[in-house]
Amino acid sequence: MIGPSIVLAAIFALFHVSLYVLIRGRAGSRVVLLLLAAFLGAWAGDAIGDRLGVGIVTIGDFHVIPASILAWLGIGVVAVVAILGSDRRSEVTVP
Repeated sequence: MIGPSIVLAAIFALFHVSLYVLIRGRAGSRVVLLLLAAFLGAWAGDAIGDRLGVGIVTIGDFHVIPASILAWLGIGVVAVVAILGSDRRSEVTVP
């Protein structure tokens, strides 16, 4: 049986990544990594929100604010790593 927090974390990940792509304009082949990072962030954010008792905005037992914050943190990590990785590739010169 799949718990509701996993399903809601997947929905939140899809929403936040879609919003990121809308703002950014493109994501290229990083979409899968963005979805994975946002999903894990949202799932962890819900768990942390539950442990800390942050229940300002909830959908059932799902803590929306911490889940959204950690989903964006995951998206940010992937975006920063992608930017740093692209700079490193451009510095390498082939004779």
